[in-house]
Amino acid sequence: MPEKAPERKSKISASRKLMLKSLMVAKAKEELEQEIVEKDEQKAKFLEEKAPPIRTGGLSLAELRILCEELHARIDVVDEERYDIEAKVLHNTREIKDLNIKVLDLRGKFKRPNLRRVRVSADAILRSLLGSKHKVSLDLRANLKSVKKEDTEKEKTVEVSDWRKNVEAMSGMEGRKKMFDAAKGQNQ
Repeated sequence: MPEKAPERKSKISASRKLMLKSLMVAKAKEELEQEIVEKDEQKAKFLEEKAPPIRTGGLSLAELRILCEELHARIDVVDEERYDIEAKVLHNTREIKDLNIKVLDLRGKFKRPNLRRVRVSADAILRSLLGSKHKVSLDLRANLKSVKKEDTEKEKTVEVSDWRKNVEAMSGMEGRKKMFDAAKGQNQ
Protein backbone atom coordinates (compact mmCIF):
# COMPACT_ATOMS: atom_id res chain seq x y z
CA MET A 1 0.00 0.00 0.00
CA PRO A 2 1.65 3.25 -1.10
CA GLU A 3 2.19 5.81 1.56
CA LYS A 4 0.91 9.33 1.06
CA ALA A 5 3.51 12.01 0.67
CA PRO A 6 3.48 14.47 3.54
CA GLU A 7 1.47 17.57 2.68
CA ARG A 8 3.48 20.69 2.13
CA LYS A 9 2.82 23.53 4.45
CA SER A 10 2.45 26.79 2.63
CA LYS A 11 4.85 29.53 3.47
CA ILE A 12 2.07 32.13 3.48
CA SER A 13 -0.45 32.21 6.30
CA ALA A 14 -4.18 31.92 5.58
CA SER A 15 -4.90 35.51 6.63
CA ARG A 16 -2.15 36.79 4.33
CA LYS A 17 -3.58 34.72 1.42
CA LEU A 18 -7.05 36.13 2.05
CA MET A 19 -5.71 39.68 2.13
CA LEU A 20 -3.80 39.17 -1.15
CA LYS A 21 -6.90 37.71 -2.82
CA SER A 22 -9.05 40.63 -1.72
CA LEU A 23 -6.42 43.10 -3.03
CA MET A 24 -6.33 41.28 -6.37
CA VAL A 25 -10.13 41.36 -6.65
CA ALA A 26 -10.21 45.08 -5.80
CA LYS A 27 -7.53 45.83 -8.42
CA ALA A 28 -9.40 43.79 -11.07
CA LYS A 29 -12.63 45.66 -10.23
CA GLU A 30 -10.90 49.03 -10.65
CA GLU A 31 -9.42 48.00 -14.02
CA LEU A 32 -12.81 46.73 -15.22
CA GLU A 33 -14.51 50.01 -14.30
CA GLN A 34 -11.74 51.98 -16.02
CA GLU A 35 -12.11 49.82 -19.14
CA ILE A 36 -15.87 50.47 -19.24
CA VAL A 37 -15.30 54.23 -18.97
CA GLU A 38 -12.72 54.13 -21.79
CA LYS A 39 -15.10 52.18 -24.04
CA ASP A 40 -17.87 54.74 -23.42
CA GLU A 41 -15.48 57.58 -24.28
CA GLN A 42 -14.38 55.82 -27.48
CA LYS A 43 -18.01 55.24 -28.47
CA ALA A 44 -18.93 58.88 -27.93
CA LYS A 45 -15.86 60.03 -29.87
CA PHE A 46 -16.71 57.72 -32.79
CA LEU A 47 -20.31 58.91 -32.90
CA GLU A 48 -19.19 62.57 -32.91
CA GLU A 49 -16.94 61.90 -35.91
CA LYS A 50 -19.38 59.78 -37.91
CA ALA A 51 -22.67 61.46 -36.96
CA PRO A 52 -22.24 65.14 -36.19
CA PRO A 53 -25.23 66.78 -34.45
CA ILE A 54 -27.95 67.93 -36.84
CA ARG A 55 -28.79 71.61 -36.79
CA THR A 56 -32.48 71.96 -37.47
CA GLY A 57 -32.88 75.43 -36.05
CA GLY A 58 -33.92 78.04 -38.60
CA LEU A 59 -34.84 75.55 -41.34
CA SER A 60 -38.11 75.79 -43.23
CA LEU A 61 -40.56 72.92 -43.52
CA ALA A 62 -39.42 72.05 -47.07
CA GLU A 63 -35.74 72.01 -46.00
CA LEU A 64 -36.59 69.76 -43.02
CA ARG A 65 -38.44 67.39 -45.37
CA ILE A 66 -35.39 67.22 -47.69
CA LEU A 67 -33.10 66.58 -44.70
CA CYS A 68 -35.37 63.74 -43.49
CA GLU A 69 -35.37 62.16 -46.96
CA GLU A 70 -31.55 62.28 -47.07
CA LEU A 71 -31.34 60.69 -43.63
CA HIS A 72 -33.78 57.95 -44.62
CA ALA A 73 -31.75 57.23 -47.76
CA ARG A 74 -28.58 56.91 -45.68
CA ILE A 75 -30.38 54.62 -43.20
CA ASP A 76 -31.58 52.42 -46.09
CA VAL A 77 -28.02 52.08 -47.44
CA VAL A 78 -26.67 51.17 -44.00
CA ASP A 79 -29.49 48.63 -43.46
CA GLU A 80 -28.71 46.99 -46.81
CA GLU A 81 -25.03 46.72 -45.90
CA ARG A 82 -25.92 45.31 -42.47
CA TYR A 83 -28.27 42.76 -44.06
CA ASP A 84 -25.59 41.67 -46.55
CA ILE A 85 -23.01 41.26 -43.80
CA GLU A 86 -25.46 39.27 -41.64
CA ALA A 87 -26.25 36.99 -44.59
CA LYS A 88 -22.52 36.36 -45.16
CA VAL A 89 -21.97 35.65 -41.48
CA LEU A 90 -24.89 33.18 -41.37
CA HIS A 91 -23.65 31.47 -44.52
CA ASN A 92 -20.13 31.14 -43.08
CA THR A 93 -21.40 29.79 -39.74
CA ARG A 94 -23.50 27.17 -41.58
CA GLU A 95 -20.47 26.13 -43.62
CA ILE A 96 -18.35 25.90 -40.48
CA LYS A 97 -20.97 23.71 -38.76
CA ASP A 98 -21.23 21.45 -41.82
CA LEU A 99 -17.46 21.07 -42.03
CA ASN A 100 -17.24 20.30 -38.31
CA ILE A 101 -19.89 17.60 -38.73
CA LYS A 102 -17.98 16.11 -41.67
CA VAL A 103 -14.75 16.10 -39.67
CA LEU A 104 -16.46 14.34 -36.76
CA ASP A 105 -17.97 11.78 -39.16
CA LEU A 106 -14.59 11.07 -40.71
CA ARG A 107 -12.96 10.67 -37.32
CA GLY A 108 -15.55 8.09 -36.36
CA LYS A 109 -15.33 6.08 -39.59
CA PHE A 110 -11.61 5.67 -39.91
CA LYS A 111 -9.35 4.46 -37.16
CA ARG A 112 -5.75 5.46 -37.46
CA PRO A 113 -3.53 2.38 -37.58
CA ASN A 114 -0.66 1.98 -35.20
CA LEU A 115 2.52 2.65 -37.10
CA ARG A 116 5.08 -0.15 -37.08
CA ARG A 117 8.72 -0.25 -38.00
CA VAL A 118 9.31 -1.87 -41.34
CA ARG A 119 12.57 -3.54 -42.23
CA VAL A 120 13.78 -2.48 -45.61
CA SER A 121 16.92 -3.92 -47.17
CA ALA A 122 19.65 -1.71 -48.53
CA ASP A 123 18.89 -2.95 -52.06
CA ALA A 124 15.24 -1.93 -51.73
CA ILE A 125 16.23 1.54 -50.52
CA LEU A 126 18.62 1.98 -53.45
CA ARG A 127 15.98 0.74 -55.91
CA SER A 128 13.47 3.24 -54.55
CA LEU A 129 16.00 6.09 -54.69
CA LEU A 130 17.65 5.30 -58.03
CA GLY A 131 14.75 3.63 -59.79
CA SER A 132 14.51 0.15 -61.24
CA LYS A 133 16.83 0.89 -64.20
CA HIS A 134 20.00 1.00 -62.11
CA LYS A 135 21.18 -2.28 -60.69
CA VAL A 136 23.22 -1.72 -57.59
CA SER A 137 23.76 -4.53 -55.17
CA LEU A 138 24.78 -4.02 -51.62
CA ASP A 139 24.53 -7.68 -50.71
CA LEU A 140 27.34 -7.74 -48.21
CA ARG A 141 26.57 -11.26 -47.10
CA ALA A 142 27.40 -12.64 -50.54
CA ASN A 143 30.94 -11.30 -50.22
CA LEU A 144 31.54 -13.08 -46.92
CA LYS A 145 33.26 -16.46 -46.78
CA SER A 146 30.77 -19.25 -46.37
CA VAL A 147 31.26 -22.23 -44.13
CA LYS A 148 29.48 -25.42 -45.00
CA LYS A 149 27.42 -26.72 -42.14
CA GLU A 150 27.62 -30.30 -43.37
CA ASP A 151 31.37 -30.54 -42.63
CA THR A 152 30.98 -29.31 -39.09
CA GLU A 153 28.10 -31.69 -38.45
CA LYS A 154 30.11 -34.73 -39.60
CA GLU A 155 32.90 -33.87 -37.21
CA LYS A 156 30.48 -33.66 -34.32
CA THR A 157 28.83 -37.02 -34.96
CA VAL A 158 31.71 -39.23 -33.89
CA GLU A 159 30.57 -42.43 -32.24
CA VAL A 160 31.08 -42.47 -28.55
CA SER A 161 31.95 -45.94 -27.37
CA ASP A 162 33.91 -47.57 -24.70
CA TRP A 163 37.48 -46.32 -25.09
CA ARG A 164 38.97 -49.42 -23.53
CA LYS A 165 37.78 -51.65 -26.39
CA ASN A 166 39.20 -49.17 -28.86
CA VAL A 167 42.61 -49.20 -27.22
CA GLU A 168 42.80 -53.00 -27.12
CA ALA A 169 41.74 -53.29 -30.77
CA MET A 170 44.32 -50.75 -31.90
CA SER A 171 47.22 -52.16 -29.92
CA GLY A 172 50.01 -53.91 -31.74
CA MET A 173 50.62 -54.16 -35.46
CA GLU A 174 47.16 -55.41 -36.27
CA GLY A 175 45.54 -52.25 -34.95
CA ARG A 176 47.82 -50.03 -36.96
CA LYS A 177 47.08 -52.00 -40.09
CA LYS A 178 43.33 -51.55 -39.50
CA MET A 179 43.84 -47.77 -39.17
CA PHE A 180 45.89 -47.71 -42.37
CA ASP A 181 43.25 -49.70 -44.26
CA ALA A 182 40.43 -47.52 -42.89
CA ALA A 183 42.21 -44.32 -43.99
CA LYS A 184 42.99 -45.80 -47.38
CA GLY A 185 39.32 -46.78 -47.89
CA GLN A 186 38.04 -43.26 -47.11
CA ASN A 187 40.38 -41.55 -49.60
CA GLN A 188 39.29 -43.74 -52.48
